[in-house]
Amino acid sequence: MTEQALLFPCGQDTLVGVLSLPANPTNTGVVIVVGGPQYRVGSHRQFVLLARALATAGYAVLRFDYQGMGDSNGPAGDFLTASPGIRAAMDGLQSRVPQVEKIVLWGLCDAASAALLYVHETHDKRVAGLCLLNPWVRSEASLARTQVKHYYTQRLMQREFWTKLLRGKVALGALKGLAHNVRLSRTKTVSAYTDDRPFQQRMAVAWMGFGGRILLLLSGNDYTAKEFLEYAATDTHWGEIFRHQYLERHDIPHADHTFSNPATQMQVERLTLHWIQTDHPQ
Repeated sequence: MTEQALLFPCGQDTLVGVLSLPANPTNTGVVIVVGGPQYRVGSHRQFVLLARALATAGYAVLRFDYQGMGDSNGPAGDFLTASPGIRAAMDGLQSRVPQVEKIVLWGLCDAASAALLYVHETHDKRVAGLCLLNPWVRSEASLARTQVKHYYTQRLMQREFWTKLLRGKVALGALKGLAHNVRLSRTKTVSAYTDDRPFQQRMAVAWMGFGGRILLLLSGNDYTAKEFLEYAATDTHWGEIFRHQYLERHDIPHADHTFSNPATQMQVERLTLHWIQTDHPQ
């Protein structure tokens, strides 16, 4: 396995990536989609380690910087405008490694959302699989439900909370915040699909319409993952996602949002590699 810098165009801009290249790459490649305001290395070098592990097993992997991030030029955007960069990365990977015919998109948090939105917007037949970790579905109502269920409920069960309340150390504003979140938590999204539907609905459409395999990895110690599960349980458009024909789901109990513990990071590598090898053997 070797690594090399890769420059590729995205409109009028030039994007920068690092290609992890096996000596004899398979016809399946991986594009690691970056989430949040970070660049191709990832939190605690997560993307570097993942790319090297997959490349060692025979899969060409490209991790890259979006426009305006890291070493890439152009105006900065976010996951809602990431599709041109994802397409450019896929083109760049195939240009450098012509053996690659099928591509897996791997994304954590809003990068998982970006991957689904890319599928929704482009219907790109090259995308053979989606590896989604703690997908981002943030809305005011879903955040409120998560806070009520996983924070306020626990606080109400603690003796320390009631002691502070009786002593006047719990501000009235905090109680008002709880009441506000309870009201929001009862809100359900039931609007019909329209051209301007929220990104969460577009993600659901892409998920259910995707004909390839989906790997879903969820951290047990992460509010983004909990919020995703709350959203899927209450939003009408997400009701069938766990029945997707080719879905494989793994919950990792003690993992935080970015799988920062070395043991959970290695578990993500193993699960990702095994999932890819099951359908795309070397």
